Amino acid sequence: MMNSQRLDPQNVAEELQRHILDSAQVQEFLTQLAIHASDSLSRQGPRIHCGVTLLRDRRGDMAASSGPEAALMDELQYKYDEGPCLSAARNGEVFHAPHLSREKRWPEYIAEIRGTGVESIMAAPFDLLGEALGALNLYAEGAAAFDEDMQDLALAYAAQASASIRLAVRIAQLLDTTKDLKAALASRTVIDVAVGIIMGQNRCNQEEAFSILQRASSTRNMKLRDVAMRIVENVAPGDVGTHFDG
Repeated sequence: MMNSQRLDPQNVAEELQRHILDSAQVQEFLTQLAIHASDSLSRQGPRIHCGVTLLRDRRGDMAASSGPEAALMDELQYKYDEGPCLSAARNGEVFHAPHLSREKRWPEYIAEIRGTGVESIMAAPFDLLGEALGALNLYAEGAAAFDEDMQDLALAYAAQASASIRLAVRIAQLLDTTKDLKAALASRTVIDVAVGIIMGQNRCNQEEAFSILQRASSTRNMKLRDVAMRIVENVAPGDVGTHFDG
């Protein structure tokens, strides 16, 4: 992939965009990103395991890793709710722990990971422009692995990855919106059909029929859609679709 000391931004961007197209979900893309980052940055020096942390208010938190080593490092941070990666994601700052044997920050987390083989950590925040909070989590099998050059490489990678993550998150949001819209259309269709049935049975207008449906919903303490569905099923069992179904 990358054999020189400098990462090729165009190459990184193109490969990550390809992974977006090949991934069915954000979670799958983040896993591919973590693997790609680990492979790319490990070519520059000691073996580096990579994790990705993504914090989204509405849809919950997401995490991915290049392998079991990074997964363990990340999971322990989430367990104690502390660590360089969570700090980077939440504060939007780079956090570097070059010698875990001397590290005084995040005491519970550091105590837990001593002896795992990881000796230095770097966490770089993603610039997600308000879409979410996130960080690239890098774990090295060697002390002081992130010298100035390696830090520059990691920051360059995080900058390229940020654009791809923003795109992946927006695609996921559009898919969520589409699902919500389809659900709303399906619900509206059932209610409209039920109103039509009530109009026919009671020889009333649409407004009066809808009022009858609302009263039934209130009296039975059921959602309007559920009452409507029962009415429809009593007349014509089976699924009710919309003209917008794909």
